[in-house]
Amino acid sequence: MPAIEIRPAIINDLPLLSAIDHSYETMHTWQMDRSLDENQVVVNFREIRLPRKVRVDYPRPLDFFSAEGFSQSVVLVALLNSIPVGYLRMKEELEPRTAWIKDVAVRADVRRQGVASVLVLSAQDWAVQRGLKRVILEMQSKNVAAIRLAAKLGYEFCGYNDHYYATQDIALFFGCYLR
Repeated sequence: MPAIEIRPAIINDLPLLSAIDHSYETMHTWQMDRSLDENQVVVNFREIRLPRKVRVDYPRPLDFFSAEGFSQSVVLVALLNSIPVGYLRMKEELEPRTAWIKDVAVRADVRRQGVASVLVLSAQDWAVQRGLKRVILEMQSKNVAAIRLAAKLGYEFCGYNDHYYATQDIALFFGCYLR
């Protein structure tokens, strides 16, 4: 496999990046169990196997591919043989000095070949250069491939929001402190 090149996205990349199929198929999900009583709240997540493979659509509109939306984020693009095959979109949160990774998308024909890993590691390098202290990855609870990627890269589960996406899917957050 040729080397994966990472660079900041340019406006001319937008048509190719927006054409990436953002959906995925999965046989697993992270299921949330929550119990409440007057003295405590207990929330547990566990990976479960679904009865059949499901296709999961992207949880939000792709409106950031407009010139205005593009300018409000930091977008890194992954290239193979000089062709964009994936991207990562993040925002810098000045307080608490965090890079918040909103999206990582890779063309289906090159998934599971390290492109997403290289994008996340490049985002970490970008964050270190900006003096940021932490990176947060967000993902759907059904995106077990992304959950496994986060764990492989040393990210730890740090929260959830069960009313985050319009699709009603649970958003999971994984964080990594930078050195």
